[in-house]
Amino acid sequence: MLLRLSTVAAVLLVAASSSSAALTFPLSFQSQNLAPLMSSVEAEVIPDSYFVVFKNGARANEQSAWVQGLHQRDANVNGLWGGYDGLESGVRHVFDMGSFQGLAGSFRPEVLDEIRRNPDVDYIERDQVVYTSETQKNAPWGLARISHRKRLTLKTYKKYVHDPKGGKGVTVFVIDTGINTDHKEFGGRALWGATIPRNDPDRDDNGHGTHCAGSIASQAYGVSKKAEVVAVKVLSSNGSGTMADVVAGVDFAIKSHLSLKAKQGGKYKGSVANMSLGGGKSRPLDAAVTNAIAQGLHFAVAAGNENSNACYSSPASVEPAVTVGASTRDDARAYFSNYGPCVDIFGPGQDIESTWIGSPTAKRTISGTSMASPHVAGLIAYYLSLAPESDSGFHSGPMTPKEMKSLLKETATRDALRGVPDRTPNLLIYNNADKDKYYAW
Repeated sequence: MLLRLSTVAAVLLVAASSSSAALTFPLSFQSQNLAPLMSSVEAEVIPDSYFVVFKNGARANEQSAWVQGLHQRDANVNGLWGGYDGLESGVRHVFDMGSFQGLAGSFRPEVLDEIRRNPDVDYIERDQVVYTSETQKNAPWGLARISHRKRLTLKTYKKYVHDPKGGKGVTVFVIDTGINTDHKEFGGRALWGATIPRNDPDRDDNGHGTHCAGSIASQAYGVSKKAEVVAVKVLSSNGSGTMADVVAGVDFAIKSHLSLKAKQGGKYKGSVANMSLGGGKSRPLDAAVTNAIAQGLHFAVAAGNENSNACYSSPASVEPAVTVGASTRDDARAYFSNYGPCVDIFGPGQDIESTWIGSPTAKRTISGTSMASPHVAGLIAYYLSLAPESDSGFHSGPMTPKEMKSLLKETATRDALRGVPDRTPNLLIYNNADKDKYYAW
């Protein structure tokens, strides 16, 4: 739900901004004695709308009269104008809160420059839209689990706490059996990328890839509800295919990732690939995935369902990839999940409901590390989407796969799972729902 800033909300936001420098960056610095103009990281700014914060000793009530006078004189010369989206122009709120003295309003650029020249002004921050931290009710248990530190209870069992804009601007390549791109849950965000097996149709006739894509980005079942998913079909309707086709699918994902990066430039958020497949050790596949990661493409891969050491299979043994084991709804390692030092983290993988084939509303519940890996791919997309924009003072380019892997481990819930063998990390993915979204940066 979208909330416009009320007086109280605006006060709280400015108070937070003034006490937490990590949340803001300067858009311009003091020049010719101008007060700095700031903006919150990831802010959805409201045009021509600002907070004006005064230095200690200045009184907001007195200063507001002066500011309103500037605005009125400008209106007399240039004519009246309405603020953005129905907001009243001029001073709208005055904050007289002890040591915090400020105001909020909408002003033309010329008036803003005059305000910035006032020696009593400490700084100015752009106003922004505020959203609730959305909680999805009746969510699948896997989504609920990754947004709560503690074991699920009756109160939290179907509540997914998340940023509703998670995944926006990020593309996830689903290297699998294809995707039911017509499914309503994707809302047009599912695209067909490539069909690698010759003479196969551009269609998911198996359902596995559609299920994975749904856990990544569908509206009801997805971790990142605004991400785009792209079908890279490497397996046929029976769920199998050749390793050569799989490697070709990885190659397609690399080239697509690099093309997106070149096209979007500084706006590029990053791309992710999910591989909920595997087989015996394959050096070509391992090399292909390693090369893709070296070029900045994030990879989440399934650990495998043999209840054995994941280091004996590919691509689960690829060190720079994020290899994902499966957990159960009662916080145990799933009996089928592979384990060992090549497993990096666990995600929900038992009785996972998601999108399916056959109709635009089809769904199905299945289990496997194939279901766990998409939760991680979705979380990677979620984190990438929340990175500072290219015009932010904190922007340093998309997070690298190595940095992302460290972040996933750092934010994971530790020692939550039963039945995790020795030399296997007991880490359960977590979306950092109890922290500010800027925490990662």
